[in-house]
Amino acid sequence: MGWGRTRPLVVNRLWRNKNVKKIAIAALFTAMSLQAVHAAGDKLTLCVYDPLGARGDAFGYAKDYVLQMPRFGLTNPIDLKAYTNEAIIAEDFKAGQCDGAIMSNLRAREFNKFTGSLDAIGAVPSKQDLNIALQVLSSKQLAPKMSQGDYEVVGMIPLGAAYIMVNDRKINTLAKAAGKKIAVLDYDKSQAKLVQRVGAQPVSVDLTTISGKFNNHQVDIIAGPSVIFKPLELWKGMTDSSGAVKGAVIRFPLIQVTATMVVRKSKFTNEEANQKIREYVFSQIGTAYKYIDNAEKEIDAKYWMDVPDADKIGYSKLMRESRLDLTKDGTYNPDMMKLLKKVRCKTAPTNFECALNDE
Repeated sequence: MGWGRTRPLVVNRLWRNKNVKKIAIAALFTAMSLQAVHAAGDKLTLCVYDPLGARGDAFGYAKDYVLQMPRFGLTNPIDLKAYTNEAIIAEDFKAGQCDGAIMSNLRAREFNKFTGSLDAIGAVPSKQDLNIALQVLSSKQLAPKMSQGDYEVVGMIPLGAAYIMVNDRKINTLAKAAGKKIAVLDYDKSQAKLVQRVGAQPVSVDLTTISGKFNNHQVDIIAGPSVIFKPLELWKGMTDSSGAVKGAVIRFPLIQVTATMVVRKSKFTNEEANQKIREYVFSQIGTAYKYIDNAEKEIDAKYWMDVPDADKIGYSKLMRESRLDLTKDGTYNPDMMKLLKKVRCKTAPTNFECALNDE
């Protein structure tokens, strides 16, 4: 009699033994548990910069993104951690205390210079340009550009155009900005170079000090998206002691501000899931634009000031010259600058720069 015929009989006799049955059942549940842990993966920490912490809109959007991630094949449980200081989130991310982070693209440039150059001065003049750029950047064809070392960008979110804000409407030309104090973010040398180019004085600030210095008239000019106007109470820097409006928000975008979701590739190892997350984040930009549009509408009309058409060419040329210099010195990625020029010349083919080959 061979083993093939006796095996069922042996197994049946063993299974009747209560101790063997207990051991077998325990082993089965252990195997199932291990399989579940393996399927779920290690817990990941996604750190989110939001000036309002866990009650802010950015943190709320992050919750929505996390809820969708299992659909794309990312089964790891994710803990969200709110930060109200952007400098700290960048340091914690570098130190490995965050497996992923959401922060401004300007701050995230150190993790990916290509995507971080999207917010270059004057490189994305309109929402239409930004839409095209973000669609291209979220495509599979550009996936290799999303990685730099162990870091990978898995989403970019619009925050709105950055406008110049002045405490005196008389500062309505580039010439009149000369000698004035202009706030520049301490970690973005491109802003300081632009300020020096117009003969003004750069004053170093961060997102926690910019409103205090503007509202207390320690600086004359700042730049930022409309979404910061109300939370930072910037109208205080535009009114005098009697409440009369002196300053203005100049309706001419310097850059299109974006936020970036960047992760560690050694933690977010599913490349297909990372690509699907990028595509999903892009599909949600309509929600971001509604938030931006509402923020702009909430700024009272009395604070807005338009730039004369005759002056716009001068602004554009100044920003272009600064952008070329900053690309040459390594601040901006040249491949991104070429891509964005193609976008601009697609939406405005008669623009003077489209006939030039220096970007």
